[in-house]
Amino acid sequence: MSITAPTHHVRVLAAPGHRHDEILTPAALDFVGRLVGGFGERRLELLKERRRQALRLASGSPLDFPMVTSAVRADPAWRVAPPAPGLADRRVEITGPPDRRMAVNALNSGACVWMADFEDATAPTWHNVIDGQLNLLDAIERRIDFGTPEGKEYRLRESNRLATIVVRPRGWHLDEEHLEFDGRPVPAALVDFGLYFFHCAQRQIDAGRGPYFYLPKLENRYEARLWNDIFVFAQELLGIPRGTVRATVLIETITAAFEMEEILYELREHSCGLNAGRWDYLFSLIKTFGHRTDFLLPDRGQVTMTAPFMRAYTELLVRTCHKRGAHAIGGMAAQVPGKDPAAHEAAVAKVRLDKEREAEDGFDGSWVAHPGLVDLCREVFDGVLGDRPHQIDRTRDDVEVTAAQLLSVRRIGGPPSAEGVRTNVAVALRYFTAWLRGQGAVALYGLMEDAATAEIARVQIWQWLRHRVVDREAVTGLLEDELVSLGAEYPWAPLDEIRALFERTAMAGELPLFFTPDAYTRHLVRWTEEGA
Repeated sequence: MSITAPTHHVRVLAAPGHRHDEILTPAALDFVGRLVGGFGERRLELLKERRRQALRLASGSPLDFPMVTSAVRADPAWRVAPPAPGLADRRVEITGPPDRRMAVNALNSGACVWMADFEDATAPTWHNVIDGQLNLLDAIERRIDFGTPEGKEYRLRESNRLATIVVRPRGWHLDEEHLEFDGRPVPAALVDFGLYFFHCAQRQIDAGRGPYFYLPKLENRYEARLWNDIFVFAQELLGIPRGTVRATVLIETITAAFEMEEILYELREHSCGLNAGRWDYLFSLIKTFGHRTDFLLPDRGQVTMTAPFMRAYTELLVRTCHKRGAHAIGGMAAQVPGKDPAAHEAAVAKVRLDKEREAEDGFDGSWVAHPGLVDLCREVFDGVLGDRPHQIDRTRDDVEVTAAQLLSVRRIGGPPSAEGVRTNVAVALRYFTAWLRGQGAVALYGLMEDAATAEIARVQIWQWLRHRVVDREAVTGLLEDELVSLGAEYPWAPLDEIRALFERTAMAGELPLFFTPDAYTRHLVRWTEEGA
């Protein structure tokens, strides 16, 4: 592959920060500029295609497996690249933002992989974005440590069994407005990918690993092809052998569920698997079909992974991955171990049941959000895998999933409960509060929540209002009640801004596709800690 990408300067619009010059070097900015020059317009065209596809589906066009790619699905010969160093065994992966505390705890946790998340678990303040890059650089150089005001110190263990780092950049729909290229904001995905790749790819190779990524919110094979072309181009620019990059794609949109094999095919020389993302998947389902009564969902807590349409999704994912030699990674255990013995016991039992289902279904590993769940997840997968690093050889030839099964969303457990409505309002408001202060991962009601949780909470409110299964006045009353409670808990909370964000994203006539782009532009651009 050869792409001529003219050099254009990327301008930094933010004020300098401590050690930012180590990341925002002229050479690194030039590298990001070449990525934007080579691929920025394609990204914009793909975002337009997303909107066109959404309109087609809203107007009644059927969603099905693409006929044009049937030969790809039928061809038994192709497989993805073999597992890369540090990615053969992925039985337990821990996720979290790339802040300093999380980096040390995740790398020391005993997990096989740490997904350093610039997307849903990071509120994209400029400080968070660049400090996250610094933390990854320091972690790879094994010089990351920190202390608390109470005198507690955190350091990396003297061990070669640190978790393998896999970076999740922000999605294609987001911009980074602190960087400008040809008068426009730089695509946030290219910032996160480009800065990490430029500074850390060769360092990771020298350390016996490689530049590995999780790719979020892809909607079709063309978006996977774009990432593959970026990987090829980036490797050529820096003289890194083609195929060194590895990427796991999160299947967290309903349209991507119909193109799993095609996505693996497009990334096959750089692919290392697919992941099942529960909340974003349900969020996508409502965004895509929320105007239809046959896609009306009950309380999110009632939509478990054993629901028939969710079983179809996860079993198809395992079947697809193993057919092509790729890892299938299960969903998140978001529980935060608590101090109350009874609550802790209940949470552990729930996690164990969920991980047992995944391991028995054929998944090769799964996610946890807290170091306290690493040993439990490992124990469950050890029980199925034994000494094997994965179970890719279990091809699940018994699985056959139809389009109708993926789309057969039936009412589970009746209409939304008053408690379910209140919970969604409360979670969305509390997450918005944390996010506006620069915190992207926050413990709420015993769960570690991120932007995906806020998204499903607010779109469920929107869907229930649209179909009049809940009363607008009742939601408004709950909103006011929860804002009062929020103000009592956090006197500093900007209640008017939080109310307005909820009303714009959960109660408007038209559903915003994401809450983050508008909230980012209004509140986080050129955000400083002093001004928060």
